[in-house]
Amino acid sequence: MKNKIEYIKKLSKDKNAIILAHNYQSPEIQDIADICGDSLELSIKASNTKADIIVFCGVHFMAETAYILSPEKTVLLPAINATCPMADMVTDLDLKKFKEQNKEFKIITYVNSSAKVKAVSDICCTSANAVNVASSIEEENILMVPDKNLANYVKTEVKDKNIQFWDGFCPFHNNLSKDDVIDAKSKNPDALLLAHPECKKEVLDLADEIKSTSGMLNFAEKSSHNKFIIATEVGLLHSLRKKMPQKEFYSASDKLLCPDMKKITLDSIIRSLETLEGKVVVEEKVRVLAFKSVQKMIKGGIPK
Repeated sequence: MKNKIEYIKKLSKDKNAIILAHNYQSPEIQDIADICGDSLELSIKASNTKADIIVFCGVHFMAETAYILSPEKTVLLPAINATCPMADMVTDLDLKKFKEQNKEFKIITYVNSSAKVKAVSDICCTSANAVNVASSIEEENILMVPDKNLANYVKTEVKDKNIQFWDGFCPFHNNLSKDDVIDAKSKNPDALLLAHPECKKEVLDLADEIKSTSGMLNFAEKSSHNKFIIATEVGLLHSLRKKMPQKEFYSASDKLLCPDMKKITLDSIIRSLETLEGKVVVEEKVRVLAFKSVQKMIKGGIPK
């Protein structure tokens, strides 16, 4: 393990690469990364570096977003088959058809989506800024794509809009039930429940705070509480415990494990750096349109 880590660091330095790891990655991948964080946050930070190569330890749509913001850089996804089931629940053709039939709707697309879907959207959002983005839309009719749970959460916060949703979801967040959360709270009654807005309403109704992954990190660090139940993918527990070893963090359920987020290994990072295997490229006409949707959101700020 030690030799692999040292070799990765040498390869990365020699090739002027930056290694990004999403908060849901395995602990050893987070530890080898130059930067850990949310997907869009990572892409923005990487775009501001002088690195020639971005090694994105995440899933396919994240690497696409990195390329959208940094087309001059080589973007590598060490496990090219690491996809997002939720992102795959909507296609650009389906969304184009909706737009043709419902011209009065503005399309807000979650960054957890393909570049092609972003390209036919009006604006993007993150889980952290979805409420602000929806509030900023002048038109009354909004379709949020692809996560119905995020859309329903936004709908409770933005009451002056007609917010409709695509029938998509994260299988792992959506699988978390009210009973799972009640059981977790019974085992740790003095812990605060932090839930991701990709969870169902029955879970969010029990949450003390509803936050994105970076939002959970920031909230837990500033909170006077010392115990937290985390209702999002289990990979975030490593980030939380590493940042705040004096505090206690518990998963809301062992259901919250995404296999795609665990596909990247130290060996696959080595292979990508050695051979440039796993290149992710977005067709330029798609990239330009997707960039516009992402840029509209970035200009409005990305709260944690």
